[in-house]
Formats: sequence, C-alpha cells, structure tokens
Amino acid sequence: MTIETLTTADGGTMRAYRATPTHEARAAIVVIQEIFGVNAGIRSKCDALAQAGYLAIAPDLFWRLEPGIELDPDVPAEMNRALEWMGKFDQDQGIRDIEATIRHARDAVSGGKVGVVGYCLGGRLAYMTAARTDVDAAVGYYAVGVDRLLGEKHAIAKPLMLHIAGDDGFVDKDSQAAMHAGLDDHPKVTLHDYPGEDHGFATQFGARRSDAAANLADERTAAFFREHLA
Repeated sequence: MTIETLTTADGGTMRAYRATPTHEARAAIVVIQEIFGVNAGIRSKCDALAQAGYLAIAPDLFWRLEPGIELDPDVPAEMNRALEWMGKFDQDQGIRDIEATIRHARDAVSGGKVGVVGYCLGGRLAYMTAARTDVDAAVGYYAVGVDRLLGEKHAIAKPLMLHIAGDDGFVDKDSQAAMHAGLDDHPKVTLHDYPGEDHGFATQFGARRSDAAANLADERTAAFFREHLA
C-alpha cells in the first residue's frame, strides 16, 4: 500500500492512496472519498478491494482546498469541519480530477477496465462520473442530491448501481422517491433500498456502521464489479 502522485488535467499534482493486489490486477477501481477525506476507512476500502484482486486508488479530492485532510465523523467538531469542506469543494473540478485518476488507473492495468465506488459525497460523484466520463462501471452508496442531477441520466451509458439508505438523514423520502421515479426504468441503472438504515451505514469503522446492511450492500457491489469489470 503506497501513496503516489498523479497529474491532473490542468497540470496539477494530486496525491492518492494505492492498494495493489498480490497477483496481476483483474481491473482497477477508483474509490471516491466521503466528506472526511482519504481517511482510515477509505484506505481500508482500498485494501479490501486489493485483496479481491483489484488495483484500488483513492485520490485526495480535497487537495485543491488543503492536501491530506483526514477527519473522523464520530467526532462532532470534525464532522462540522467536513461539512464546511464540502461547501467549499468544486464538484465539477472534482469530476475532472476523478477522470484523471481513471486514466491513470487504466494505464496501470494496461488498458483494462476501471470502475468507481463512492460514499456520501463520493456517491454523488460516482453518479456524476457515470454520466460524464467513460468509466466502465460505477457504484454509489447513500449518494446525496442525485434527485437534482436527474437531468444528466441520459448520458449514463455504462452500468451504475446506487445503494439508498431508507432513513437517510441527508436524503429525505421525497428525494428517494424522485430517484426511483427518474431512474427505475433506466436500462443501465440499478437501485437498492435499505429500509431503516441511515446515512453512512456501510462505513468501515465507527458508530454509523450497520453490519447486516453493509455486508449485503458490499456483496451486491462485489457481484456487480465481477460482472462488469471482468
């Protein structure tokens, strides 16, 4: 597991956490952070993907604000800081940095397939990545604000899976209903609901995790990537 640097489309230098499998990677997956940065939980997600045979890369998307942000959602002061960073973050620029990471990852697997998986803000960015880039497959966990991005759904040409927390404190019932109304008939999109679960249920560590729902969502994600990144 290493920290590497890659060049963005505008010539910047962005750091990323990279987890490499023991044997030749079957494909690559870009892991898109929550609002807490590339913290221990995101690095653990990468490590697990590497154990499953993927090259996993988590870019430090907040680097244009402040490189190396790592926050703990279970610490109230750090949660408040994370919300502040989210308000300052340029999501359109973030997609361009994700696209640069996808290109970097594709080169690293000799032109093989690349997927993305994101959480919270990263779930929203996974949806945007599916609509705006040539990524081969995308997964978003408890993505925020997708109901306001449905105008981009016609650009989604590769498979996308979204995991929806039924009692999400950041995505209300009306927003969830709008996601279903807008995406249920999309041939490339699959939605899974997790009744009674709150935002962050699939985090690796901490109070937000809900083991049963997290394990089910992760099993679905693993099967999805096996199918679409083979």
